[in-house]
Amino acid sequence: MQLSVIILNYNVRYFLEQCVLSVESALNTIDGEIIVVDNNSSDASCVMIKERFPNVKLIENKENIGFPKGNNIGVSQAKGEYICILNPDTVVGEDTFTKVLAFAEKQKNFGIVGVKLIDGTGNFLPESKRGIPTPFVAFTKIIGLYKLFPKAFGKYYAQHLSENETGKVAILVGAFMLMKRELYNEIGGFDENCFMYSDDIDLSYMVLKKGKLNYYFHETSVIHYKGESTIKDGMYMKRFQEAMHFFYKKHFRGFLLFSVFMKIGVVFFSLVKRFQGKLIPKSLADNYILISEDEILMKKLKKQLCKPVKRQDISQPFLKSTASEIIFDQNYLDFKTIIETLEVNKNKGFPFKIRPKGANFMIGSNSSFDRGEVVIFFDF
Repeated sequence: MQLSVIILNYNVRYFLEQCVLSVESALNTIDGEIIVVDNNSSDASCVMIKERFPNVKLIENKENIGFPKGNNIGVSQAKGEYICILNPDTVVGEDTFTKVLAFAEKQKNFGIVGVKLIDGTGNFLPESKRGIPTPFVAFTKIIGLYKLFPKAFGKYYAQHLSENETGKVAILVGAFMLMKRELYNEIGGFDENCFMYSDDIDLSYMVLKKGKLNYYFHETSVIHYKGESTIKDGMYMKRFQEAMHFFYKKHFRGFLLFSVFMKIGVVFFSLVKRFQGKLIPKSLADNYILISEDEILMKKLKKQLCKPVKRQDISQPFLKSTASEIIFDQNYLDFKTIIETLEVNKNKGFPFKIRPKGANFMIGSNSSFDRGEVVIFFDF
């Protein structure tokens, strides 16, 4: 088997359904498998997987055991030569794995490869590629020097590469990490002493210490709704601080002043992240544009949303507006086309939603800080 896709889920049932649907399509021409590890969700995630995706291997944990241990359990059941750690709040294109695997096969001393991640509005997520957060690099990030002087101080977000340039990087984000299963097991997988948040930094760093090379691959884009798997509350702040302390204690133990500095920095970052998670309101669209050929769906949406809904072909340009929301019918469009359309129309004032194939809901988010929004359809 060539590829095992590991998806760790916790209470994001609708995002998980869309994610698995996209992964199934992307594995259509690949000898692969999907393994969903559920950390004791209470939102019927497991029931949905069993009913809609009977070929998916489902592992049901009896408690929330965290990101590292959950993924390690999934990998322990994997059979693929390669594994892909994938967040449930992501959407991959139909050719994503084909492209990434072809790239990986060509590399020498291959470690991990990540992809171009975009948020639910089509905008690039800079954490798709990062540098090692050494004391000085972390300092430039905290005080914003990387924004003012990206060439001199852009190491935190690996700004030696543009978002549209493939190349070597140090750190990749756990939303999408593809590597050989043998290497994952060789370094011991994710460190289970870290509950979450710095685990991807640590794994990337451990791969580098093995003499392997990590890559950012820009030729495929993956939607990452980002905040959906994480509620930014007091527990989030506590775990974020613990995670960063874990990484610096493990890899920069002898740097006493840096330890003090990072404690201050982590508090600052966690406060900012918590604030960001509450900034963006839900969409208040006055009307909707449905990208579909389904006349019946349009009529049902009008009744459901109690607002005007008009159909439009994907080939027609979207006129800039702050009052319209775009709904993509995935019965009519493939995921790759939807992702490409998001990128082309980013920053035009449109919120976007996707109605996954065969689903009774639509889903999306309005920014990289928004936790996402699910609209359940009635009488569908």
